[in-house]
Parts: sequence; structure tokens; C-alpha cells
Amino acid sequence: MNGLVVVGHGTRSAAGVQQFAALVERVRRRGAGTVGDVEGGFIELSRPPLTDAVGALVARGHRALVALPLVLTGAGHGKGDIPAAMGREQQRHPGLTYRYGRPLGPHPLLHDALEQRIDAALAGADRADTWIALIGRGSTDPDANAEVAKVARLLWEGRGYAGVEPGFISLAEPSVPAVLDRLRRLGARRIVVAPYFLFAGVLPDRITAQAGEFAAAHPELDVRMADLIGDCDALADLVLERYAEAVGGDIRMNCDTCAYRVLMPGFADKVGRPQQPHDHPDDPVGGHHHHHGHQHGHDHHHGHGSVAVVGGGPGPDDLITVRGQALLDAADVVVVDRLAPQGLLAGLRPEVLVVDAAKVPRGPSMAQDAINEALVSHARAGRRVVRLKGGDPYVFGRGHEEVQACRAAGVPVTVVPGVSSAIAAPALAGVPATHRGVAHDFTVVSGHLPPGHPDSLVDWAALGRARGTLVLLMAVDTIAKIAAALVEHGRAPDTPVLAIQDAGHPDQRSVPARLDEIGAVAAREGIIPPAVFVIGPVVTLAEPAG
Repeated sequence: MNGLVVVGHGTRSAAGVQQFAALVERVRRRGAGTVGDVEGGFIELSRPPLTDAVGALVARGHRALVALPLVLTGAGHGKGDIPAAMGREQQRHPGLTYRYGRPLGPHPLLHDALEQRIDAALAGADRADTWIALIGRGSTDPDANAEVAKVARLLWEGRGYAGVEPGFISLAEPSVPAVLDRLRRLGARRIVVAPYFLFAGVLPDRITAQAGEFAAAHPELDVRMADLIGDCDALADLVLERYAEAVGGDIRMNCDTCAYRVLMPGFADKVGRPQQPHDHPDDPVGGHHHHHGHQHGHDHHHGHGSVAVVGGGPGPDDLITVRGQALLDAADVVVVDRLAPQGLLAGLRPEVLVVDAAKVPRGPSMAQDAINEALVSHARAGRRVVRLKGGDPYVFGRGHEEVQACRAAGVPVTVVPGVSSAIAAPALAGVPATHRGVAHDFTVVSGHLPPGHPDSLVDWAALGRARGTLVLLMAVDTIAKIAAALVEHGRAPDTPVLAIQDAGHPDQRSVPARLDEIGAVAAREGIIPPAVFVIGPVVTLAEPAG
């Protein structure tokens, strides 16, 4: 007899994990005599991990398993993540074979269970004037969303409800408020919201919260929540039925509407592409890779592209954040700036496409538009794109323009802060931006426009009157004019200044001067970008050179 491993996706909900474990125990009890052995495990987010469940069965002598995905519809998790995880188990245990069961739904046992949950919520009220909002998870896979619509239709058949409308809690329309509003417009006075979910979790909680908000806003309606399917005999028996089906070799899929085979409107990116495991946009950033040490970083692809705007820090390879490095390690495409740490490119996988932003073809004003277009087009092609910048992307880095372009194009985008040279360059030169009793504030200013320029947004007069530390970026060409304006508006001519060139690099150098002389000194010493100027009494705290 084959061993059965029941595979869950995983949840951050302790109640959900408990319900899963109770179901596995129920399957073990009800399957005694027909199933060789039963274990359950999760592919992420929860214990026990799948690898422990498979390991336990292998340790008890099982070499042929049935892997049964505890999912209601075949979407990314069922089509991609779980087979990928089982593939890793086969590498770990040579000679291990497994048959893959099909998703649980749609199935008459599930419809009966849903009917019971709805009846419990109705508590004797009449079905004939009750509308049901059946809420599924939602997916970028149209086949999975169509399954929920199919379940809604099958639930309606012959049960005497006024009607059943499908809705989704994420990634697909209609949303919970939208489907409830649709039912209200259809004249519904009583609505039962039925989550098409197995166990407790973040998304079912969200359904309850959104249904509650809608009910509070429409006191004239009777809105009720039905329970989840949960751990029950019907579900355990369905698991055993899917097990028997897998052992007998009877596996069918909805392939006539499967977006991995048939070109469906709006889903051209799926045909002919391997379905790969993917992060869910509703999950916290990076949430997939760090749970309980089970490794699935590199092969954990999104099927649908994303952009990360990453600050690489002031230059040295090892001043990037851990998160930034992890995204670089997983990237398919890296669009890189002249000031980004070039050393990081040497560590990329050989197949990664590196796009030099400085060489993007463009007219005089086209540079940023062309870069935005490159980020969006690569992400839309399903690639993980990292936009690698020097320093911090939100400090004079035009990072937010790129984020806005991605958002406007509907591309998932995240920002990873970086160590800004505005703070790092002074620190690397031994100058603190603030120091007790010396400076209680510091101001970071872009020097790319000189004082008096019509487009300048900087109040130089206020900075002349101020007492705190001034840090100037992009000011090599304008430093003489800036110094003159500061002195004119009240900064002492003998205020100490330090010019720091190539901060963090082996050829870093610092050139000190007075405020009224820095323009001449910088020119004489040949200060060229990238350079940072620090102005204020904190400069005297630097270690004397030597």
C-alpha cells in the first residue's frame, strides 16, 4: 500500500495549522486498512514542513507515495509549488516515487459540506429568499477562478437558494464588497457569505472583516457568515477518495480551459511557459524564504514578474542590505546605474541579464522614460527585475519615479532602502552628521542647481542662517556658488568643510577647507564626482589624516 502525504500550503494562523493536523489524524483513522500510512506537511509558513512528513514515511520504509494537494482549486500552489517541493524530496531520497492527486474540488461531498455550513448560518430561515456569496481565494490563473464560478453554479443547482454568486478575496474580481453590492442590487435582503476555504487563515479572516464592514454600512440587509469547510468526515472521506483515484491512476484535469495550454484573453504570458512557484502579492515581502529553514529560495519564481528598486549603498559590495542582496541573488534582470556598486554584478548568476541604464538608447530627455519602460516590459514578461542604484533609491535617486511607472503599469514593485552616501560618506571619513553638543540637526541638499537658479527648490537663505550640519550631494560643479550664498546669508566664512571623494572605495580621499575657500580648494585639488561635501563644526571631529 502506498504512503499518503497530505500537502498543505501553510498559513500564519495557529488555528489553521491545528485544523490541518486534526484532519490528517482523521484521515489516518478513517483510512486504516486502506492507506498504508499517513503524514501531513506544509510547503511554507507552518510546521511541520513537507520534508519532515516525507522523511517520516521514508524512514518507515515507504518508497512509493501519493502526494495529495490539500487545495480546493488547481492554481499556482497546486500546479507549481507542490510538485516543485516534491521534486526536491525526490532529490533528497533517491528512488522515491510519487503519484500526484488532483485538487479536492469541485466535488459533491464539498457541496454537501458547504450546504451544511450555510444551513447552520440560516438557523431555520427560508432558503428561497436567501442569496449566497461564495468567496474563493482568487488567482491569476483563470482556470482556478472559473472553478470557483463552477462551484457556485453547482451549489445553486437544486438546493432552492435564491441564487449563488462567486467572489474572491484577492487577485480576482468581484471582490467581497463588490459581490455583496451586486446581490444588494439584485434585491437580496438576506445574504450568507460562504468562504470556499478549508481552514482558518489570514484570507478567511479578511473575508469576515470585509463582510462585517459591508453589513455595518447596510443595516437594512441581513448579512451572515457561514463557517469554513474545516476538519470534518466529509473532507477526510474526500481525501481518501482522491487517494484511491491517484493509486488507480485516474487523474483528470480541466485542461480544456487551462491557461497553461490554451491561449485565453489576457493570459498570453502563461502559454508554453512552465508554471513556476510564485510569491503571492498579499504575502509580506520575502515571507516565503525564511520560514523554518526549509530551502526554496532560488527556484521560487513568480510566474508573473516584479520589480524591486534596490539601494546598493555607497559603493563597497558589502554595504548593501541583506534583503537587497537576496533580491539580487534571485533576479532574472538587473538594471544598473553608473553609481551602483559594480562589484555586486560579478556575483550574479551567469544567466542574469544586466542592463546598463547609462547605455539605454534615448534622446536628450528620454533617459528616465526609457529606463521605466525597460523595467515594466521585463516584469510583464514574467521576470524578476532588480533596479540597482547607488546609495538609497529615495534620496535624489529618482527611485519614486520608477515606482510610480511600475504602479501605473500594474507591475508589482517594492523598494529596498539603501545606505545613503549622504550619511555614509561623512561616516567613512570619520565625521558624524550629528554629535552631542555640536550639532542637533543635519540637512541633506542636492547641489545640482546653483543658488538663484529659477528651478531650484532650496531655501539657501534659511540654510545660511541655520546652525546644523549641511551635507551636499552632486555639488562638485556648484560648490563655489553654494559656499558664497551660505556666507552671504550668515554662515561664518571660517566654517570647516570636508570634501570626500569616492567614499568607501580604496582610493577614498578627504580634502579639508574653510567655507569661503572650498570652491578654490576643490578646483585646485581636482575633486570630481562622486563627491560629498560636509559643512559645519562636526568636521573638526574627524580623525586628523595621517
